[in-house]
Amino acid sequence: MECPVSMFCYQCEQTSRGKGCVEFGVCGKDADVAVLQDLLVYQLQGIAFLAALSLQQGKAVANPTHRFVVDGLFSTLTNVNFDRAFFIEALKQSQIIKNQLITLSAQSSASRPAEVNFVLPADETGIVTAASKVNIRPQAESAPDLQSLKDTLLYGMKGMAAYAHHAWVLGYQEDEVSLWFYKGLSAMLDDTLGLNELVSLLMEFGQVNLKCMELLDRANTTVFGHPEPTQALISKKKGPFIVISGHDLHDLKQLLEQTAGSGVNVYTHGEMLPALAYPELKKYPHLIGNYGSAWQNQQREFNNLPGVILMTTNCLMEPRPGYSDRIFTTGVVGWADIPFIPEKDGKKDFSILIQKALQLGGWEEDEKEQRILVGFGRQSTLSHAGEIVDAVKTGQIRHFFLVGGCDGAKPGRNYYTDFATQAPKDTVILTLACGKYRFNKYDFGSVAGLPRLLDIGQCNDAYSAIQIALTLANAFNCGVNELPLTLVLSWYEQKAVCILLTLLSLGIKNIYLGPTLPAFITPNVLNFLVEQFNIKPISNALADLAAVLEPVH
Repeated sequence: MECPVSMFCYQCEQTSRGKGCVEFGVCGKDADVAVLQDLLVYQLQGIAFLAALSLQQGKAVANPTHRFVVDGLFSTLTNVNFDRAFFIEALKQSQIIKNQLITLSAQSSASRPAEVNFVLPADETGIVTAASKVNIRPQAESAPDLQSLKDTLLYGMKGMAAYAHHAWVLGYQEDEVSLWFYKGLSAMLDDTLGLNELVSLLMEFGQVNLKCMELLDRANTTVFGHPEPTQALISKKKGPFIVISGHDLHDLKQLLEQTAGSGVNVYTHGEMLPALAYPELKKYPHLIGNYGSAWQNQQREFNNLPGVILMTTNCLMEPRPGYSDRIFTTGVVGWADIPFIPEKDGKKDFSILIQKALQLGGWEEDEKEQRILVGFGRQSTLSHAGEIVDAVKTGQIRHFFLVGGCDGAKPGRNYYTDFATQAPKDTVILTLACGKYRFNKYDFGSVAGLPRLLDIGQCNDAYSAIQIALTLANAFNCGVNELPLTLVLSWYEQKAVCILLTLLSLGIKNIYLGPTLPAFITPNVLNFLVEQFNIKPISNALADLAAVLEPVH
């Protein structure tokens, strides 16, 4: 007998059976949280419709509304927030904002979509009941290809919301990016849009996301300096410590300021590894190094850890009993009953983490020292552009591979290790995001005087990778698709979606994508992407290497 469907989510690569989670999320979210997230998206669509209408009428929409939409979307991204109470409060705030916009736009209820006219129940039970009845995929049965494209747009906007959030906390915001969320979310309510219109909208979104990534890059490099090649410590040092995970460099800076002189060391984890290369962060001597690996290993790596953990953005998994008394969340991250560090007047107080770290005592002795090379952002890499061009022209470098993206626990990701380690020694491997943990501790040696493995940074640093490719194409006087460069990407969550859409909007073709294709892509949409952009599902590492390096004519 089939169990009744109480939720539906297929936004991440690890979704149940490759089709969708219908009872409990593989990520750990329960059905209540899943439907509350859907209801928040539903409310954000209503807000976007009203905001877009108000802007058309020449009426200004306040910045706090922009920020609420950005953070609201970000909170629904995979592995960010699992706290039912958080979403109840966010939904209450969404109704307040929607009511304000209804007054501002002065549109009659008869001409408004259901997402605008929906009124949030006053009590929590009523909210959850209403959430279970909301459908944010209304064309799934009647027009699956259209719904597939709309879902792709929604997930792309969730990814862009993460980038916009990180820029915003550093004081960087641009209306072109913020206001596009209204356009994109409103479009999801328009049943008159056909395939061509939606594909055009996705390409337009890809270009807006490029601007958003540039905004974040500008924010990070202005505030923290350009990353520099750095030998990052990956072994343990004696003494108390805090491990900071996620992506938020602003939180790390505040933590470093508050731990200075306390005797507490700070380690990065997961996607925070690239922080060790930023001048304004690595100047703190107690930013000691990196602990652990990619996000999906945290339950093992954090278990009984004699230190404290701070989760700053997405990548959170259900805390295990072995460390649930020493993990904290902040920003839009949350898990029920896990202590949360709020922001007040632009500041966060991490004193409770410092006290806990001192109490736990940390590691009792030093490990044998190990280091890996990081810090090859666009400025560092392109400072060698002349040497790179010469090395290609003289045959010293045959090909470049960008091997990276979001990592995950699902089988098949050993492909990326095999691909990187089996790539010929006259090739260079660029990498970014947590996918690099599959192979970043291997010794790849050098070629033409350059390291063969160049770590560009976080998934948030995809802009660097794009600029490296565009600059090299200009230097070779060719298009990006004519460069000796192949993108071999792994995807997991929605930031990978927005990056892919940006790459496609730039006309980049022949991307290898895996370990599986998105469940929200219908066969017809997949065929379109293959025909237009020659997207290739990964197969066997050696076979794919051979296909790239020895193409059949």
